[in-house]
Amino acid sequence: MTNTLNKVRTAYDGWAERYQEFAKSMQGNPVDDRLVDAFAELVGAGQIADLGCGPGHYTARLAANGHKAFGIDLSPEMIDIARAEYPELRFEQGSMTALDIADDELGGVLSWYSTIHTPPAELPAIFAEFRRVLAPGGHVLVGFFSGHDLGGEPREFDHRVTPGYRWPTDAMSGLLADAGFAEVARAEREPGDRERFLRALVIVH
Repeated sequence: MTNTLNKVRTAYDGWAERYQEFAKSMQGNPVDDRLVDAFAELVGAGQIADLGCGPGHYTARLAANGHKAFGIDLSPEMIDIARAEYPELRFEQGSMTALDIADDELGGVLSWYSTIHTPPAELPAIFAEFRRVLAPGGHVLVGFFSGHDLGGEPREFDHRVTPGYRWPTDAMSGLLADAGFAEVARAEREPGDRERFLRALVIVH
């Protein structure tokens, strides 16, 4: 496991219980929820992996809406919380850099702010892994922090758990295109009262 992965796993293990409460307090944004729902409709009947699932709330939303979904997270403490909260669902500890998933197995990958701690130079390998596990025509949703002040380049910021990166939406879309994906849709929304940065997502297939 790389130094980055070790650092992120240790940080989220230590924050797991507090992060669960934080995640609960931030749930229910109608824009975010509808965009995730729209992504799942694009996937259709295919299986969706919620990568970097944290405490599992979006995995549970997908399942409640009739989709075949399971969660994977780097932090074993997060996985323990997700399993306790949603015992009927499947959650596994693992890394996006080396997924224990067969080639062409998935209809969709949900990456909801789960690549934000990855240094820019390491993101192409993760997106290549996303493509490996997706069936032809499969879809990916990548949610991330953005901003109009970035000048075209990603920028590190002081995330409360461990340092993260903000990405211009065009740059994120371009990186996904380099990995062999075609953009289907993108969206941005302004930060809410308790949020610091512009929120963005890109859906690709």
